[in-house]
Amino acid sequence: MDTYESLLAKAEKELPEKTLTGERFIIEKVKGHLEGNKTILINLKKIAKDLGRDPAHLLKYLLRELATPGKTVGERIIFGTKVAASVINKKIIKYASEFVYCSECGKPDTKLSQEKEIMYLKCQACGAKKPVKNI
Repeated sequence: MDTYESLLAKAEKELPEKTLTGERFIIEKVKGHLEGNKTILINLKKIAKDLGRDPAHLLKYLLRELATPGKTVGERIIFGTKVAASVINKKIIKYASEFVYCSECGKPDTKLSQEKEIMYLKCQACGAKKPVKNI
């Protein structure tokens, strides 16, 4: 008969190298391509859905931050200039830090709410409420 310690050691050896990362909220990278002088994104609406935000709000933020014209055509987003995917990904992470993550507890369980002319970020996890800038 094997001892408990030997069985435990055997089980630990058979575990995969990396189990869960512990991060339950991962922001997907943008997917798209260039067409001439335009940048076409095909998954920005899914990213906005994953963030729990309105795609129009995220698009408005990106257009302002990237200083480029753009529009939605069906499921695709078209930017009027060439923009590198790495730059767009950095701007989406910045958007998440301003409009998604709670400043108190750091969790992404938040909602945007409008009261009079001020927009608030309200955390569903800890109850914190802070004003955020309008886009």
